[in-house]
Amino acid sequence: MAKLFFGLNQSLDGYVDHDRFAPGPALFRHFCEEVGGLTGSLYGRRLYEVMRYWDEDDPEWDAAERDFAAAWRRQPKWVVSRSLKSVGPNATLVGDDVEAVVRGLKAELAGEIQVGGPDLARSLTDLGLIDEYRLYIRPVVLGHGKPFFAGPRPPLRLVANDLIGEDAIRLTYVPA
Repeated sequence: MAKLFFGLNQSLDGYVDHDRFAPGPALFRHFCEEVGGLTGSLYGRRLYEVMRYWDEDDPEWDAAERDFAAAWRRQPKWVVSRSLKSVGPNATLVGDDVEAVVRGLKAELAGEIQVGGPDLARSLTDLGLIDEYRLYIRPVVLGHGKPFFAGPRPPLRLVANDLIGEDAIRLTYVPA
């Protein structure tokens, strides 16, 4: 059975915004390793469109960025959207009955499936489908934006904390 986790880079004040700040070098390497070991990723439309950046090579990328792109392209992706008509390579569009699709993925696959996007994570939290939350906190204050928890924070129990590089900490929680 696959484990479903929601994890994103976030500011000290709880916001996620891929346009306003990016992971530092150590955290980016961590994400490269993590993505390389995933069974797949489940995205909401908005974050999937941000991540499509990795579909096309950029000659200015360094080795770590090329490694991340290769790992991201290899993994299966499921994209939850009612507005998209198609998705890119190695991706499957999920338009209806998200709960049944996700329950099927969890039952049929092994390993870890990452959930990408606070709104999708909220829906899956409400359905009791997320097994773990990974908050990657960086020393940035945004003051506004999309919160990591798009709805009320579910009851959680801290199971681990890890320093990643010099400026990021990962807090790992499971539903209480």
